[in-house]
Amino acid sequence: MFDVTKISDTSWNGVRKASFRTCGAVCSQQIDIELEGDIVRRVRYTGGCHGNTQGVAALCAGRSRQEVIALLEGIDCKGRGTSCPDQLARALKQL
Repeated sequence: MFDVTKISDTSWNGVRKASFRTCGAVCSQQIDIELEGDIVRRVRYTGGCHGNTQGVAALCAGRSRQEVIALLEGIDCKGRGTSCPDQLARALKQL
């Protein structure tokens, strides 16, 4: 119900870049992720609360995929059952 949809997933020079469409229950529309091995290099949200999504992205950089999932999974926004951070965790679980 709140799953993200993978739009693209490519790898080049050891860096994996993937984009996901969010479920529609959150303010952001898309999440772009760069991984180097299992480490999150960069996260970029399209839409959403700009300051909050920038903060989440900055805090995720340099952390392992599993660590980010553990920190963000299940965060709820206004009783929606998901949130922009939770959508990122769901995307990372698909990678």
